[in-house]
This record gives sequence, C-alpha cells and structure tokens, in this order.
Amino acid sequence: MTSPVLEIALLQVRSGQTPAFEAAFAQAQPLIAGVPGYVRHDLQRCLEDDHRYALLVWWETLEAHTVGFRGSPQYREWRALLHGFYDPSPVVEHFVDVTPGRPASS
Repeated sequence: MTSPVLEIALLQVRSGQTPAFEAAFAQAQPLIAGVPGYVRHDLQRCLEDDHRYALLVWWETLEAHTVGFRGSPQYREWRALLHGFYDPSPVVEHFVDVTPGRPASS
C-alpha cells in the first residue's frame, strides 16, 4: 500500500470569528471522520496570525477526498457549517510523504 495522501488547507477566518469557527469545526469533525477513505485530521492555529489555520487531513487516496468526500452529503453539511467563516477561500493542496528511508505504510 502507498503512503496516505495529506490534504493541507490554509484557512483565513474572518476577524472576530475564531471562537465561532472553532465551535463550528468541533461540530463538523464527525462529518469528515465518517467518510470512507478518511484516516485522520488535525486543525492547527497559527501563532503569528490567530485568524489563520492549517487543516491537515490524511486520506487513503486522493479520490477519497476529491470524489468521495466532496461528492457526499456530509460535504454539503461541512460547507454549510464552515465555509462562511473564510475570507478569502481556502487554498487546498495534496501531498505524499517522500521522506528518504521511511517505509511506505502497509
């Protein structure tokens, strides 16, 4: 099996909305966690800008995110809960581990 795919989404939350965003994210977590192909996630707040977050989501495959999650009813709920907090829209990219000497996950 190949290494999981890491989705990194850089989120800029509107001024004054961070407590509400974090509460909404807590409510939204089960939506993503229940999707086939989901592995795990972390939400990190930036130390230099407390309105900036990095959402890290590990998926079994790219398609688990881009087709499975984004095409699901859970994604529509996720969007409704969270996307109103962002300005501008998030930058989302996908990565794979290429650390030398690290064995691929099995």
